[in-house]
Amino acid sequence: MNPDVASERKAPGFEVEKLVNLLDGGAGRTRTRRSIEHIINSDAVFNQENQYFLTQTERYEEAVKGAVHLRQKIKELGWTADGPEIQIAFRVLGGNLAFAVHRELFIPTITELGTDAQIAKWVPLAKDYQIIGTYAQTELGHGTYLRGLETTASFDASSQDFILNTLEVSSIKWWPGDLGRSANHAVVLAQLYTQEMCHGMHAFIIQIRSLVDHSALPGVKIGDIGPKMAFEQVDNGYLMLQNVHIPRENMLSRYSEVTSDGSYVKQGSDRIYYISMVLARVKIISSELVSALSKACVIAIRYSVVRRQSKLKPGEMEAKILDYQTQQQKLLPQLATTFAFHFMASSLDTFCNQVKVQVKTKGDILLLPELHALSAGLKAMMSESCSVGVEACRRACGGHGYSTLSGLPTLYTRVVASCTYEGENTVLQLQTARFLMKYLTRVDCGQPLPQSVSYLSEPITLHCSAKEKSDFLKPFIYIESYKHRAHRMIKDAGIKLQSLLQSGVEQYVAWNSTSVQLAKAAVAHCHYIVVNNFVETMEGLKFEPEIQQVIKMLCDLYALTGILDNAGDFLYDGFMTGKQLDLVTTSQLDLLALVRKNAVSITDAFDYPDKQLNSAIGNYDGHVYQRLFEWAQKAPTNAKINLAYEKYLKPLFQLAQSKL
Repeated sequence: MNPDVASERKAPGFEVEKLVNLLDGGAGRTRTRRSIEHIINSDAVFNQENQYFLTQTERYEEAVKGAVHLRQKIKELGWTADGPEIQIAFRVLGGNLAFAVHRELFIPTITELGTDAQIAKWVPLAKDYQIIGTYAQTELGHGTYLRGLETTASFDASSQDFILNTLEVSSIKWWPGDLGRSANHAVVLAQLYTQEMCHGMHAFIIQIRSLVDHSALPGVKIGDIGPKMAFEQVDNGYLMLQNVHIPRENMLSRYSEVTSDGSYVKQGSDRIYYISMVLARVKIISSELVSALSKACVIAIRYSVVRRQSKLKPGEMEAKILDYQTQQQKLLPQLATTFAFHFMASSLDTFCNQVKVQVKTKGDILLLPELHALSAGLKAMMSESCSVGVEACRRACGGHGYSTLSGLPTLYTRVVASCTYEGENTVLQLQTARFLMKYLTRVDCGQPLPQSVSYLSEPITLHCSAKEKSDFLKPFIYIESYKHRAHRMIKDAGIKLQSLLQSGVEQYVAWNSTSVQLAKAAVAHCHYIVVNNFVETMEGLKFEPEIQQVIKMLCDLYALTGILDNAGDFLYDGFMTGKQLDLVTTSQLDLLALVRKNAVSITDAFDYPDKQLNSAIGNYDGHVYQRLFEWAQKAPTNAKINLAYEKYLKPLFQLAQSKL
């Protein structure tokens, strides 16, 4: 153990194992997780040690091999779909496995939108990888705006077939994962036409490649879209359909169907077709965003107690860079953010499961709009924040953070992509804003509001009551501050929108003219939701005082950092004064020093094995420089003949022999 790291772990002010258990959801879950991690990390097939040196094709092949091998392991070990083992295994292996879209969108879409007969036919095949499916929604010309999709599915009563077409270049399906090289089936979202009428977007199952030789089927043009910023192992693809016939029973028909004579029978709300996207966003939040930021924090904070630079006090040895307040300011708020988002993701998962049960068992979609608004707004806010946070961690590691071997560039390029896929963030903010505007108009009518926006009907506090810096460590003070900010910004956006409408401006013009304000209001709403949830989680730990103290410290730091980062919003209408903002600054800097004392132990509570971090500078033992040197020597370029030297440099160098 590097002594600089070992010294950080001496006598922390809390029991690390208890914090591990809190993050896992209990000591039993910790034991289960560690057992599964040991199984995965002991398997040579899943070894990621050399992944940074692989080509795109090699990464893809390794991802496919790993996915198939895991499926076999699941069978051998008897892990069941309703047990925790499979979920843990996929979380451990993360984005290094193929078929993520197959597992997380293709199968769930059939499960949620298919009839019992369709589920019984397709899902067992898909779970056993006898078919690999993709989810073909996004087109060259349309992504988040589902009503604008151009792919068509027209019913032909004479043949009892749907005929699918991508009629324009802009309607070609573009970006679906697992499509480029792997999938032989697809859930395709298309505009349904029957009896010369369009019934909007529906989902259809299509076979796109032969099960014999994997060649594209007639009418199907398919391929990989080429290099992209990250996700080299994912075969994002394109799909062009020209008069592709599929049987009538291949339309997912739990909530609507087309009869043999072409009649359209609707059995539910159009909103149900958005459920796959909602579930995908919740999954992104819980399995991708939080893990990316938490891993980045572990790597950067461990590195920052090993890296020494300059002298804080003359005559002493160089200081650990985490002892510098500026380094603490870069990293420790990111650590607090990770905890805030972890607890928020857990709460959102619980709400999502509640909605899924109501939809599946009762056809009740009453809570679906609220889940849609929450998942959209939180996905936008958290993906943006995690992208900024991972990049802050990378930069805080200086030159070594630029090295792919640190693990940080890979984390960043993966997490920043989430700002776009499954809904571009600005579009998602505006979807949340529509929900907020809808219920803002109901406040004056005294109508009941969904729980997430119930605060809009509560009296608003006009001025912050804090008088000294310790007041800002009282949760009710900063909760009221965030509530005021969100309430005011939502109300101001609503007033502007209504003012434009009342002046005679058309709805779409009024909305576009207010859209920047609306998007900011949505962010403020989500920020309040996260802070309030963090406080509720912290207050629920009263029987674990040591752990509660740690969580409160992180909760305070998250809340106060958010106030400072958005100071203009809190000063705007005089809710806070400049003097109060100075108190926030002082309190926040005090918190940095407190969190600094136990920063390494807090990150240890994420309990990532070294193999999962896959970072030369983030290992538990802190031997940064030795490991960087060892890993660099494994680069294939060090063992290959330098062809550029032979072709271009050798003749030039030989000319110098007689002159030196």
